This record gives sequence, structure tokens and C-alpha cells, in this order.
Amino acid sequence: MPERFYGVRHHGPGSARAVVRELAAQQPDVLLVEGPPEADDLVRWVADSGLEPPVALLGYAVDDPGRAAFWPFAVFSPEWQAIRWAVANDVPVRFFDLPYAYRVGAPGAGRSSGSELPDGASETGGPHPPGAPGQTAEAGDPGVPERAPDAVGDTPAAAGASEDGGAEAPNGDAATHRATGGNAATHHTTDGDAATHHTTGGDTATHRAAGGEAAAPQDSEAAAPRDGDEGDRSARPVDPIGELAAAAGYDDPERWWEDVVEHRGVPVFEAIAEAMTAIREAAPEDPDDLLREAYMRTVLREVRRKHQNIAVVCGAWHVPALIRRVPIKQDTALLRGRRKGKVAFTWVPWTYGRLASWSGYGAGVSSPGWYHHLFTSADSVVPRWLVSAAGVLRAEGVPTSSAHVIEATRLAEALATLRGRPLAGLAEVTEAAEAVMCDGEPLRTELIARRLVVGERLGTVPDEMPAVPLARDLAAQQRTLRLRPEATERRLELDLRKDTDLRRSRLLHRLRTLDVPWGEPAAGRRGTGTFREEWMLRWQPEFAVRLVEGSMWGTTVAAAATARVVRRAGAARTLAEVTALLETCLLADLAEAYPRVLAALDTRAALDADVHHLMAALPALARTLRYGDVRRTDVAGLAAVTASLLKRICAGLPSAAGSLADEAAKQLRDGVDGVHHAVSLLADDDLRELWLATVESLARRPDLHGLPAGRLTRLLLEAGRLDAAEVRRRLRLPLTVGTPPAHAAAWVEGFLSGGGLLLVHDDALLGLVDEWLADVPAEAFDDVLPLLRRTFASFDAGERRAIGERVAGPRPGAPATGAVSIDEERALSVLPVLGALLGREIRIREDA
Repeated sequence: MPERFYGVRHHGPGSARAVVRELAAQQPDVLLVEGPPEADDLVRWVADSGLEPPVALLGYAVDDPGRAAFWPFAVFSPEWQAIRWAVANDVPVRFFDLPYAYRVGAPGAGRSSGSELPDGASETGGPHPPGAPGQTAEAGDPGVPERAPDAVGDTPAAAGASEDGGAEAPNGDAATHRATGGNAATHHTTDGDAATHHTTGGDTATHRAAGGEAAAPQDSEAAAPRDGDEGDRSARPVDPIGELAAAAGYDDPERWWEDVVEHRGVPVFEAIAEAMTAIREAAPEDPDDLLREAYMRTVLREVRRKHQNIAVVCGAWHVPALIRRVPIKQDTALLRGRRKGKVAFTWVPWTYGRLASWSGYGAGVSSPGWYHHLFTSADSVVPRWLVSAAGVLRAEGVPTSSAHVIEATRLAEALATLRGRPLAGLAEVTEAAEAVMCDGEPLRTELIARRLVVGERLGTVPDEMPAVPLARDLAAQQRTLRLRPEATERRLELDLRKDTDLRRSRLLHRLRTLDVPWGEPAAGRRGTGTFREEWMLRWQPEFAVRLVEGSMWGTTVAAAATARVVRRAGAARTLAEVTALLETCLLADLAEAYPRVLAALDTRAALDADVHHLMAALPALARTLRYGDVRRTDVAGLAAVTASLLKRICAGLPSAAGSLADEAAKQLRDGVDGVHHAVSLLADDDLRELWLATVESLARRPDLHGLPAGRLTRLLLEAGRLDAAEVRRRLRLPLTVGTPPAHAAAWVEGFLSGGGLLLVHDDALLGLVDEWLADVPAEAFDDVLPLLRRTFASFDAGERRAIGERVAGPRPGAPATGAVSIDEERALSVLPVLGALLGREIRIREDA
């Protein structure tokens, strides 16, 4: 049987089912799948029950792990199903796309500019060379075809060999990677090299991966012309699925593909190949596609020498190029001279959220949860889907009965019939669910979309999967601490008095030092003690890349975090950075890093004479001292550094408070707030007295800017160093006639920045502010209003309401208003009209 080409749409359930049927009928001797050839040795893991999609092949440069790429697979991906069929039937499988090693070795693909190198401290467990998960491939390695493309033309057979047809292909570097036939290769870059796709600030960016379907640029950087692009390049990728849909009268390519392929379930590979051939004849060629297809043909020629019955599964866009006869020397010229880098591959978990194009990972499918349902539900597709939607709504407390499901099913099928569709699609079931089950509430519909249409499924990989030691250590700790990675966000409450919870907290803090924010501290929590923490946990697939990057610091999470913190402490430029790292040592229990960071802090504090830097550094030190006992951490030596820092602040603060502009005054106010809170955490009465004496002295200065002056007065009031009468006296001074309104407004802003309850409970203060505001000249009111608006906007809604009610209501001692007189004759004239409105006769009692 001759070779067969199965042009698919990546992540298409209809294509997946059709491919499996065709492979079973063909029974090929070998299967070629579009993908990185360096991952050939990882195909065997597909048979492992522990490898459960969605998963992705992760490839990265060994010397710069930040340069990485993903190739995601879902259970409904045609490539995944083809590989599973081949493994189950003992059919050899080879990936035959352009090796990722070529992209890593492309000119300009050097180390990321932002990469950090460990300083060689062996006692901290780092540095360690990153272990190679999976197989490492470079020139001559078995993961690359036996006849390397850069040497193809040197063989005797290639020198004079030629095949029919084919146009001259440009010999230039690929400017973009158009993955309409690339298996959803998602690139994670930190250096923005031309060999990879556009970057998103160091986060992952994604290839266009529908089977010939284009994805719009994800950001402005992607849309901007690259080096050598001239800005008017004509060879822009087209949207082949969109072209076919438009020709069929569809305005939505997704809906056309569902109707023609996914819902019908019949093989259409020949028809799709013919359609792609027609589109490619009129479309400009992409240099990157030409390069990839040249390599694919090179591998195909090699396989033909050994096998006759060949099956090829690739993006539909590439099928015409693979069928077309092209001279060998033309492909050889295009591939010759390209350098290879050293890369490594492994399997990592993926999520449906990352497959969805709307979440930033455009993989040609915006509804992976729906496609999963189409693939796994052979019959009763619509009723089963709506039953699941009802379950989602019930879980959120929305009453949903079986009658809702029945009526929604009928409505969805009726809509499909009216629109001439073979089966109710996602649009129909969504509209039916919104109308019948969600009562027209868009928020409920969005909930169904997030939970079902996109889905929150997270894949798994076997524990034995080759990985860097750092990733293996993390997996072991996750099992020990019973912290399973999940794609859905969940809240985790920790009691640090319990050993397991304390170890969980340390692990999450250590991962944050390695730029793996699996957990984020919950915002806005007001705990009742220092022993409780709340985290929001959510695992992201790109954390696998961060772990590979972090492996340069150590083989365990603790060792890598220690080395990273020590390195950052040595490179820190401000005192606040060092104190933040010292707090990290406490939270993450990095005992080996603590003395080195403390020494760096002592040195930096001695050299830094800026009072603002000292004030910014003190809060973290105070928290470290306060919470050290809770976390069972030795903080010896830190108390002396903290006391020395506070004394230097008290000595330098008066000189730093003179002649302040508005921005400098705000900075001083914020710094004083931080120090005051830090002092309240210290169990040292002498230091507290020293600080309050400094505040008292500073608050009495007549030349002090109004903003810090008002704030200092408020702090002294709350500390019990001033009584209410003295505060009123001080408030009258800036509010007297002759004081510039801007200064008075700044004083009020500083005084009230601690909250508005003081005005609610002190009528005298409220009266002073009210009278002053009423007396502000009209020409100065416009300048004062923004300051006061900003101040009152910071109050809670209840505080603002209470202040407004007290201002609008009667004041103590105010004259009582007289009784309201009623004109009875005029009141009686309204009764007939009122009776007509109420629909009843209104009678007046004689005794009224």
C-alpha cells in the first residue's frame, strides 16, 4: 500500500477519530508525526497509564533553560491518538518536524540577557548543571535523522539526484514560526530571539497551531516587523480555514470546521488536501514553512528507503508541500549550514486553559472542554453536555432541575435545525443554556464557559518520567505534604503551629524565590494571630520551565532557594532589597543563607546614609523579629541590627524633614507610617520611647510640611501622647485665616489618612473641618478639592456615610426646628386623585 498523508487540524476531535480509523485500515509499517525529532525516545511513555493528557513535550536549551518550547497534546489531538494507536500496535513512530536544536542554534540565539549565574558556592548546594530530562540532542545524536540536513547534499546520491517539479525556495533564516501545521508549539523565551515566536515579557508565547488556521498576533510586539522584515513583508500567513469557511458562506471558521469535519465524523483528508493545495497556490510562502517542509521531505526520503507502507500525520497546511516533488538539492541548499544547539526534552503536565486561545495560548481551539466532550461522548452529545452544565450551576447554588436540562436540549436541537446544522454545536448549547438554565444571566453563562467550555483539566506524568533533580525533589515534597498540583485556583489555610502546615508554608515561600509562584499569599486577610497563613494555589504549566531554569542553583528546592537568595543579596543595590531577602530567609527557613544575608545587611546598612532607605528597610526586619518564634527560626544577631537601624533613623529624620516638596512629603509620610508600625512589633520599650520622642519633636516644628505634620499628630493621638483638646488646638492652627488653603488641606489629609472614624466620634473635630471647608475662598477651592477627595475616598463606605449623616443631621446645641403646619384644605383636595390612583374610594372620618 502506498504512503498516506493525513492532514489534520491540531486538537480536532473529528480529525482524531478519523485518523485512528484510517490507520487501523492502512496498518502502516511506520508512522511519521509532526513534532520535534529530539523527542522520539519519549514516545514510549505514551503507553504509560501515568501519562494522562493534557500533556506537553517540553524542549529547552541545556545551556540556557529559559529558552524553551512546548508541544501540547490533548486526548482529542489527532497526533496523540495516532501515537497511541501506533504504540499499542507496535508500529514505529518518528517525529519529523524541524529539530528544535536548529532553533536553539540559530544566529542570535544566545543566552538570555536576564539569566543569572550562581556564584559557585558549594556549601549551598549550587551550582549544579541542569540535568537533562528526556533525551539530549545535538549534532550527531540519535534523536536527529541519520542524514543530517546540513550534510544531505554531500552524499553521492544527493549530488545528482532530482525529483520532479518544485519552485526555488528562499535560503534565509525563518522570521516567524507559522504552526498551522506545527503541533501547537508554544515557545517560552526570555531573550526575544528571532528563531522563536514573539515573547510576552518572559512568559510563554504560542505558535499558531490549527491545521492550517491562523491566529492573530497576541500582542503589539508580535505584530511589529522583526529584523530584516522591512515592515511591508508580503509573505504574511493566511488563514486557510477562514478562507474555506468564507467560500462556504460561513463567517465563523470554527463553526464551519465543526459542521464539515468534527460533527460528521467521515474521512475528509483527500478533500482537505485538495483545498489546501488550492489555497497555497494563491498564498505567499512563509520562509519558516519552507524550511520546515524541506526538513520533513528529507526525513520522508530517508524513511522511504526502509519502508513502503508509510503513514504521515501532520497539519493539513503542509500536505501539499509534502506530496509535491521537490529536487533534493533544493532542500539541501535550504538546510545547509544551520547550527544546532544542545537541547533536552521531557513530558510535562498541561491544562485546557492553556489550550484555549482566549487565555493567551492560541492553539487553534478556543473550547478544549467542548472538544473533549465531543471526543469522549459518542452519543447523546447535547444532553450529556447540558447535564454537566446543570451540575456546574448546582455546585454554585443555582437551582437547576432536570426539566431545565430537557427544555434546554430541545431548544439547542431546534436552533441547530433552524440554522441547517447537522448537530447542535457549541453556539446552540450555549444559547440554550443561557436562556433556559441561566435565566439570561451572563455571569452564569461565563461560569459554564470557564468550567466546561474551556475546562480546568490538568494532565499528569508518571513519577518515573525523566526530569531535572529539582523537579523530582518538588514532586516528592508534593506527595509528602499532600499538596497536589491543580489547574483550578483553590484556597489553602495553614496553621503554622502544625508541623505539616509549617513545612507547606516553607515550600511555597522557597518556590517563590525560584520564580515559581505556585502559591500567592491571599490578599486582604485579617488574621487573629501570627500563626495563620492563607494562600491561593494554582499550578501553571510554564512552572516546568522555571524549575529547569532553577536547577542551575541546586538539586533540591531548599538548596536552590538558598543559593538564589545568597546571590541576590550580594547583587542587591538597596537596603530594602536586602531586608526583604532576610525576611524571605525567615519565611522559607533558609538557615544556611541567613548569616550571609545578615552580613550583607549589616554592611549595606553601615554604608547607606539615606534615611528613606533606612525607613524602608526597617519593617521587614521588625516582622522577622516578631514572627521568628512562631516559625521556630533563630534570629540571633538581628535585634542588634534592627536597634542600630532605628537609632540612625531617629537621628537623621529631623534633617530629612525640612523644606519638603509635595512628593517628598508623601514619601516621608509613608516612611513614618512603616517605621511606626514596625516599632509597634518590637518588644522593646526603650526603642518605642525613643521613636515616640522623635515623633513628638518633629510634630512641633512649624516649618514641617502639612502632610507629615498632620500624620504625626494622628500617630501621637493614637499612641496616647496627645489628648483630644490638644489635637483640636493643633488642628485650629493650620485652619486659621491666613494659612494657605493648600497647606491646610495637606494637614487635614495627613491627619485623616489613618481613617475617618475619628471624625464620626469627635463632633468638635468634625465641626472644625466643616467650618474651615465652608470658609475656603472660591479661588482656592478647586486646588483644595482634589486633596480632600483623595483623603475621603480612602475611607470605608460606612465611614463616609456616617460622616455625611452627621454633617447633614442636627448638631448638638443647634436650635430645634418648629413644627410643620399643614393646610388641611389643600390636603383634602388631593384625596380624590389619590383614590383614583389606588382604585378605591377614600372617605374621611368625621372625627378626624
